[in-house]
Amino acid sequence: MRLTKSTDIALRIAMRLAVLDEEANPTTREVAEAVGVPYTHAAKVVSRLQHLGVVSARRGRGGGLSLTTPGRTGSLGLLLRELEGTGDVVGCEDEPPCPLRSACRLRGILRTAQEAFFATLDPLSIGDLVTAPTGPVLLGLTPRPGLTPGPGLTARPEPVAGPTG
Repeated sequence: MRLTKSTDIALRIAMRLAVLDEEANPTTREVAEAVGVPYTHAAKVVSRLQHLGVVSARRGRGGGLSLTTPGRTGSLGLLLRELEGTGDVVGCEDEPPCPLRSACRLRGILRTAQEAFFATLDPLSIGDLVTAPTGPVLLGLTPRPGLTPGPGLTARPEPVAGPTG
């Protein structure tokens, strides 16, 4: 199983926001530059994350992006289910449909494996992903020349990882 590019970008953006202090409020463009993704992709992903309640986005002076409390502490498995969907890993019902679909065991086995993947991530959160050594690396990411970080782009205290079950 491989995550979609949009999910990869969503996780990068959420992790970057998780390590910035609460006053940072970087723009979508600044975050896109820092995590190395095209602005247009980042804008679509930020919109989706905002719809899911993971990211707060404010326009205008003093605006920018921030990670919400549910975005920081919510289940990573649940977030990935929302971003990836829980459809079949294989295209049994695609056009043309697989001729084995009525007697194939693969579909059920892959669904069980997919759920085990999500279940492994259920007790984790974005906050868990940014503990050392990842957090310091995320803090070291800087926008490319031409974009200057605004005030407040400093480290947030590293979250304390709780039990992960």
